[in-house]
Amino acid sequence: MSDAFDSARLTQARQLKAMTKKEVAELIGVSPAAVGQYETGTTRPRPDLIPRLARALDVPQTFFLVGRPHGKLDASMAHFRSLRKTSSFKRDQAVSYVSQIWELTHALEKRVQLPLVDLPGFSGGEIHPGTELPGEPAAAAAELRRRWGLGTGPVKHLVRLMESRGIVVVSPPGTDAENATVDAFSTCRLPRPLVVLTSNRSDDVYRHRFTAAHELGHLVLHADVTPGDRKQEREADAFAAEFLTPKHSIQPLLPNRVDFARLTDVQRTWGVSVSSLIYRCRELGLLSDATVSRAYKRLNQLKDQPGFTSEPVSGYPGEQPVLLSQAFDLAVSSAGLSMHELATELAWKPARVRELLGVPDYRPVLRLVPSQEESNAAQAHG
Repeated sequence: MSDAFDSARLTQARQLKAMTKKEVAELIGVSPAAVGQYETGTTRPRPDLIPRLARALDVPQTFFLVGRPHGKLDASMAHFRSLRKTSSFKRDQAVSYVSQIWELTHALEKRVQLPLVDLPGFSGGEIHPGTELPGEPAAAAAELRRRWGLGTGPVKHLVRLMESRGIVVVSPPGTDAENATVDAFSTCRLPRPLVVLTSNRSDDVYRHRFTAAHELGHLVLHADVTPGDRKQEREADAFAAEFLTPKHSIQPLLPNRVDFARLTDVQRTWGVSVSSLIYRCRELGLLSDATVSRAYKRLNQLKDQPGFTSEPVSGYPGEQPVLLSQAFDLAVSSAGLSMHELATELAWKPARVRELLGVPDYRPVLRLVPSQEESNAAQAHG
């Protein structure tokens, strides 16, 4: 196995576990420099070190073998929602997570035809609707709504809409180390566009939807642009605002004075938070900066009142990703795919596959309760 060792897999596994080279080195009994050489491919680990690496990084030994499709990506290829708050270490961890999501998608797509990629500006898309979208954010949002046949009203199920257009959307659980301090991010640098909506926004469906629209903006506006520019973040916000609340549709519904009752009605109909609507009022010249400032202060005071509390995404099925889990279910029913077979193909542990698919382990849990005699014997020897 040492001769077929894939150095990139070691980097991926280490980043997924959020471990430094020094930490890995201490666990397997070598120097940090040696681990660095394994990752660059300068040298290969000795055969006896492979099992130690597998234990340290919680992967099967076969994980390190060459030959499997690898969604190679680095942090310069993804747009991060809160770039300044995200350390390079966490960005590396996040993109390794995305690489695994693509590998899982690729494995499923060999068995199931996923929705065709219909995303202007994405060079790998199967559907090319002619010219590219305008570069100005609001104009791009309006044109995308037109091409997707959305009309001028509210977008009811944004995440499901994105998935239906071939965009892979995932929302890792809150306990997943990969997204602990990462907000949200997206990339067009893999064979399918991919958006990660992290759990720190799942307590508020309106914020969740705006984040999804923001990442969609990055996909259509900045597909081939190096991420990290604050201007790009502002453009993605402008895209999201116009995509979710088109100016000519929303302006007649917004008040020209602060009216929270009216704003909450618009929030429920359009799926956009009162906070975002207040900002939209300022953008459209309906409220002054001073009025908006006072409105935000009052809104903060009302945050625990009925109608102003956060609504979790769990109550909105159309805003929860299902593409990968449903693809797996279809592969099981039509192609006889098993969880064990998929895990073996990916060289992952079955628990990791279930985690990324969001599929619970339905096996009954065996719980052994010691008899009274065993308990007494244990106490006697304690």
